[in-house]
Amino acid sequence: MDYYAHVKWFTDVIAEKESIAAVLSPFFMTLAVFVAVLLAVLTQLLPALSKSKLSTRIDSELDKLRKYSMFILKYGTAASLLIQAASGTLFALEFELTGGWQTFLMWTAIVLLLIPHHYATKIGALAMLVLFIDTGIEAGLFHMLDYGFYLAIIGVLLLERTKESRWGFPLLYLGTGLSLCWVAVEKWIYPTMAEDIIVNHQVPTFGFEPAVFIVMAGFIEFVVGYLLVVGILNRLLSVVLTLIFISTTMLFGMMELAGHYMIHIVLILFIIEGASFYKPPVSMHRTVVDQMVFVSLNFIFVLATFVLIYYRFA
Repeated sequence: MDYYAHVKWFTDVIAEKESIAAVLSPFFMTLAVFVAVLLAVLTQLLPALSKSKLSTRIDSELDKLRKYSMFILKYGTAASLLIQAASGTLFALEFELTGGWQTFLMWTAIVLLLIPHHYATKIGALAMLVLFIDTGIEAGLFHMLDYGFYLAIIGVLLLERTKESRWGFPLLYLGTGLSLCWVAVEKWIYPTMAEDIIVNHQVPTFGFEPAVFIVMAGFIEFVVGYLLVVGILNRLLSVVLTLIFISTTMLFGMMELAGHYMIHIVLILFIIEGASFYKPPVSMHRTVVDQMVFVSLNFIFVLATFVLIYYRFA
């Protein structure tokens, strides 16, 4: 089986890589600079917004739900695997669940995750890890970066009730954020696939040309992933992302639900957990100017790195 891109779920168009000159168009570069400046400004505005009475009240109520986070992750993962097993897929719609040991290991992981004991959880997570590695060997390392958040989930489950358990959810933030960034880049590198989806599924572009809308959509997804990694506005971002995924479910139906169910679980956890345990890298800089410069330049650096690596290897 050939693996090209995450959007391959919804289109049969052959993947054609755009030239790097076309990817780095004047519009792309202008939007990158605009987003970098916007992020620098948001870095200074968000702390003030988080101190409002409404925000404080919401945070207080959500903090009470943190004790259920691990249960939501554990049983949500089991439910996601169950949906995948029922649809004959593994981790994503493009990976077919073959018979034999794969099916056995899949159901073993599901059953173990449903057992309310951390040793069973760890064994179930190891079963998932074996399946992920096996799928990665077939599909390739860089393609599996689309689903890197599964590795983060496995890590959280393995760290449960250990001395390093405090690193679990930061790992989940990092893994999910990097996965979103990686998936976003494919919209720029393989725009014909995304454009075919827009046309055939009548995706609203809000008056923009499909090519322009694809670039903007990629930036939105990339920025969300970037902000998850740096630990800014995680709860609000999770709400926005959840609404986006709900809207796409209306467009693509059960295929979308089966493919992104695990992402919904992760976003629910982000809403509950917030970022109180996570020290944003921007906090290392004391002055306002230093923070703004750091956020802007760091975003440009991360964006350039992802684009170049994806273009070269994916």
